[in-house]
Amino acid sequence: AGTQVAFGSSVGIDRTAKLFIGGKQTRPDGGLSINIYGPAVGKHENLIGEVGAGNRKDIRNAVEAARAAQPAWQRATAHNRAQVIYFMAENLAARAAEFANRLMQQTGSTHDAAEAEVEASIAALFTAAAWADKYDGRIHGTPYRNVTLAMNEPMGVIGMLMPDDHPLLALATLAGTALAMGNTMVVVPSPKHPLTATDLYQVLETSDVPHGTFNIVTGDRDELAKTLSEHDDVDSIWYFDNSAGSSEGQTAVQKLSAGNMKRTWVLGLTGVTGALPSVDEILREATQVKNVWVPYGA
Repeated sequence: AGTQVAFGSSVGIDRTAKLFIGGKQTRPDGGLSINIYGPAVGKHENLIGEVGAGNRKDIRNAVEAARAAQPAWQRATAHNRAQVIYFMAENLAARAAEFANRLMQQTGSTHDAAEAEVEASIAALFTAAAWADKYDGRIHGTPYRNVTLAMNEPMGVIGMLMPDDHPLLALATLAGTALAMGNTMVVVPSPKHPLTATDLYQVLETSDVPHGTFNIVTGDRDELAKTLSEHDDVDSIWYFDNSAGSSEGQTAVQKLSAGNMKRTWVLGLTGVTGALPSVDEILREATQVKNVWVPYGA
């Protein structure tokens, strides 16, 4: 049994969510799937769907797609990037009820809590779009006869390992802000609640998001994190989980990324609120500073 998708009044369709690589829904390389369970119903397991089990080859394909798309996405004007992300927010708003129902099904949250998360996710995308042309650099004076222009540039290709708390809000906040800065990405959703991310495929497909800019690979978070950390074409890794301290996955990401000097951002998010990083923190992690020295005469 897979996810029951309403069709007519009584007929259901079983489906297994695919991966999203290069702007297309693709079958996992290994041909395997993972059962996804919601909160138990009494003493019985509650199978709510299936997702593709991504492997090393799928990650490599996703990274190749992200790398190929990154130069053009970075060169796009900030206004153009903002328009795309704004369109994503509008399309998510049009399907707000569907996403709220999915959150309730996956997490067992109340209707009000699910609606609040969807509304916050839409707001996060609008906020990300607004930041696209506003996170400017700075001008520094120096002891010498010149000024230094500190320019914010995108990191490039970012591998994102999502937390379990607030699966939709985390995705919208983290990925939306990184996109606004000109990055492309490979996202590994929460292994507990991946269906929110797979439902997002159709939002991406209808929002003019360039192919390869936003890739999603479902599967074992820690195993896929290792592949992303070892890949030389990934410029930065963002790893979030819900452990209070350093987990095995956090440690592996930091160790494996050291070999290729990859920038890492590793956080454990705990508690019922699963407090996400602030927009300022995300903007700093999504960019790197390039300094340009401009000399002037006597």
